[in-house]
Amino acid sequence: MPNALAHVSAVYGRMQNREKGGEPKMVALVPHRYLWPCGQYLAVRGPQGARVTPEPRRYEPLPSYAPVTGAVDRGFDVAVLTLPEEPTVLAVDGPQVLDWDALVAGLRRAARKRGTPVETRDVRDDFASWSDVFARTSSAVLRDDPDFETIPDCDLRVCFDTIPAVRRPQRGLLVVYGPGAALLDHDVLWYADLPKRFAEAAVTAATVTNLGQRDDDGPASTKRLFYVDWPLLDRHRDRIAGDIGRWIDTQDDAASPTSLDGAGLRRTMRTLAEQPFRTRPTFNTTSWGGHWGQRTLGMNPDARNTALGYELIAPESGLLIGGPEDRVEIPFQLLVARHPRLVMGPEVNAIFGTSFPVRFDYLDTVDGGNLSVHCHPQERYMREVFGWPYTQHETYYLMVGGENRRVFLGLRADVDVELFEKEAHEAHRHGTPFDIERHVQVFPAERHRLFLIPAGTPHGSGEGNVVLEVSATPYLYSLRFYDWLRRDAGGQQRPVHVQHAFDNLDRVRTGAAVGEELAPQPRPLRDGTGWREELLGGLPEMFFEVRRLVLEPGGRAPEDTAGRFHVLNVVEGSGVTIETAAGHRHTLAYAETLLVPAAVGRYTLHQSGKARVRVVKAIVR
Repeated sequence: MPNALAHVSAVYGRMQNREKGGEPKMVALVPHRYLWPCGQYLAVRGPQGARVTPEPRRYEPLPSYAPVTGAVDRGFDVAVLTLPEEPTVLAVDGPQVLDWDALVAGLRRAARKRGTPVETRDVRDDFASWSDVFARTSSAVLRDDPDFETIPDCDLRVCFDTIPAVRRPQRGLLVVYGPGAALLDHDVLWYADLPKRFAEAAVTAATVTNLGQRDDDGPASTKRLFYVDWPLLDRHRDRIAGDIGRWIDTQDDAASPTSLDGAGLRRTMRTLAEQPFRTRPTFNTTSWGGHWGQRTLGMNPDARNTALGYELIAPESGLLIGGPEDRVEIPFQLLVARHPRLVMGPEVNAIFGTSFPVRFDYLDTVDGGNLSVHCHPQERYMREVFGWPYTQHETYYLMVGGENRRVFLGLRADVDVELFEKEAHEAHRHGTPFDIERHVQVFPAERHRLFLIPAGTPHGSGEGNVVLEVSATPYLYSLRFYDWLRRDAGGQQRPVHVQHAFDNLDRVRTGAAVGEELAPQPRPLRDGTGWREELLGGLPEMFFEVRRLVLEPGGRAPEDTAGRFHVLNVVEGSGVTIETAAGHRHTLAYAETLLVPAAVGRYTLHQSGKARVRVVKAIVR
């Protein structure tokens, strides 16, 4: 099957046989690359050869890629057959929140079918006391902070006083399992994963513990999960990735998971690192959330709302490998850690290490509410207080807006910062409302306008907008000045972070300069027949800039990564086809985000629809 890693999207549609008044027939629109090239459209023959009018491909919520070698297996039967027959120590590593009891039960059943006796050892029983783990991973700077923690600079060994010894079994299989299992002596290493979106939900529901906690050590917290558990587990996983003999995805069923052998995993990641690909989008709900993601993209139709749409965000995004029936999800961060120079480029890798520095996400407030007015930490504060090596500059690109919609940005020329701070504290402590527009400017939320938001700048999207947020990767550091006295699902006033916010407030960006510097007009960069590229915005202190390609029907825009990755998103129109010099081909529909790794080099965007298409592009300068 040529170019087996091309985008796989099985779509089904009802097509009317218009000849002879025939009944409607359900036909499969097979993955487009197995038909004939027709850009963003799928073309098939209907009954008796009648040509069906092609329609643009819609937003694909589960972009998947075939493994280069091997196949995705279901259950443990095949996996167990790959183990040696002699006495073996199998280490199964993975995150704390995974259902380890169910996984071990499924593994034990499969081994018994083979006639292999199984002993088990839960490495969490070997952890140091919770008080010791907590002390080793907490910082004095934020010890009493209810919402934030400094990211620790240690590794998973901190959970152990000493790494325990392992006694090899006399016969059969010894399964050593849990977070840090790879640190113990073993013969074979597997990694079982549960994507982070499940962890956040489980901690919020109080059904799991934090890393290092036992059941009687008190409730888990998202504070620990975000700032301690995830960084420690990610570092550990990335370090052992080269030794993983099987990747196990437990999100559907921990007792009968999907899996891919380690060689297939690594070869597939290596191949993906040199061609365009999408990560799996995820939409979350919040108290201010809207419904554009549900109505326009078909995401989470039964959810309360679709507030936050994570399109490409390194700490949480996943890559789907396999077909529509059986597939595994691997962390995007794992791919970056394995091939940072191919994905990001040598110069970007030298600056950011294995931290992919740009993210794309949606803020959906259509029929929702205003976001909080907040800012993000300035660089020194981010590094010294929160422990992240670079700061959180952002931009807002308005995909949906209107003349009666608003964006909050920057301080007014006549701002009284002391009064602003006093009123923000009163709102937080006593629930006293105040008029945020006495202090912060408001701009009309015009469609396709870009707003620049350097760290320290107060900002927020108003009700009725869809913002494509093109930003630096850090995303958990929104320091709220004011949140409209909003209540969470439990009836509690949502947290604000007034002191952190004012400690980081940029008091210089005020008055008319805010509109001039942070809401610039597009500037032409280059053009050709049927296309043009324009610079939407960038600032000297921001390490990335946002551009826009405009393609008329038939337009073909030449591109070159020139050693630095590109991130693309279709913000208007039916979509484009990306063709690389190496022969890879990938379609991109409205609202989809695509990463073009640095290793791709030259590529072309082709617009084959009937109307103009606009594509936002982010690059690291």
